[in-house]
Amino acid sequence: MIKSVISGVGHYVPENIVTNDDLSKLMTTNDEWITERTGIKERRHRKNRVDSEETTSFYGFKASEIALKNANLTAQDIDYIVFATLSPDYYFPGSGVLLQDLLGCGTIGALDVRNQCSGFVYAMSVADAFIKSGLYKNVLVVGAEIHSFGLDFSDAGRGVSVIFGDGAGAVVLSASEDANAKGILSVNMHSEGKYAEELAVKFPGTKLGWSDTLLTNPDSVTSEDIYPVMNGNFVFKHAVTRFPETILEALEKAGKKIDDLDLLIPHQANIRIAQYVQQLLHLPDEKVFVNIQKYGNTTAASIPIALSEAILEGRMKRGDLVCMSAFGSGFTWGSVLFEY
Repeated sequence: MIKSVISGVGHYVPENIVTNDDLSKLMTTNDEWITERTGIKERRHRKNRVDSEETTSFYGFKASEIALKNANLTAQDIDYIVFATLSPDYYFPGSGVLLQDLLGCGTIGALDVRNQCSGFVYAMSVADAFIKSGLYKNVLVVGAEIHSFGLDFSDAGRGVSVIFGDGAGAVVLSASEDANAKGILSVNMHSEGKYAEELAVKFPGTKLGWSDTLLTNPDSVTSEDIYPVMNGNFVFKHAVTRFPETILEALEKAGKKIDDLDLLIPHQANIRIAQYVQQLLHLPDEKVFVNIQKYGNTTAASIPIALSEAILEGRMKRGDLVCMSAFGSGFTWGSVLFEY
């Protein structure tokens, strides 16, 4: 029986640190307001809002280099790429093919996943299916985001713009037929599209129009169409319901119980959500990994960045039972349960 095992992990964040005090110079906010509502103290932004060199695929490349080294593999060993992002270099093509070129992988396949905050969980489930089918041996799974170029740093956008940061994480998922090998035990994915507009960027697209709409009739497109909009309370209420559901589902599918879990790595959306879920599931602090205070919400990159840091900090060790879980725009949510 083929198992999907995590053979390498890596992450990359830009050097430019943006504190809550820095943001207070751009909009009417302060450190106390942001910290109380989100748990975020700082986040990383690329140095320049417009930078043709420092792109989402480049961030993915930097994280992938570390993951490949960690796995003792080269780019030539990778059979397939799954790239999760909501902030691609171009509207099309996707960032996966750009990463393939940067790595020099040859003409392997590259798939982009557009599931926002749950993107990495969805991407891992795709890679797991490919490996367990016997089609591929090593799949590179990447979550990368550059939010800072597309946020509204005025008072109108402060409820959203204080939350998001830039960065990337990568995992090499490899096939193993070793009976004693650890690996992915269960995955689950869900969606509820009727709430899509509660957390969305609506323009451009086939509903509100393409770029020519903005050029020929700029008054027809508002800032709320162009920038991310979020019904915060509504999203919170659904997140704290769906997170426990998907975590318990993953455990049940694998024949495990919550007490068996060594570490929960939730999507780093809001510290209040993580704390609520932690209390509901009766998990002690040492069993939940949170780094949102340093990086903010990096959407598809948040889980692989946290995964990489958990390993580096000794919070996650070989043999541990770990659950990665996410909820986000769509609404979409899901979990991946694995033995590391």
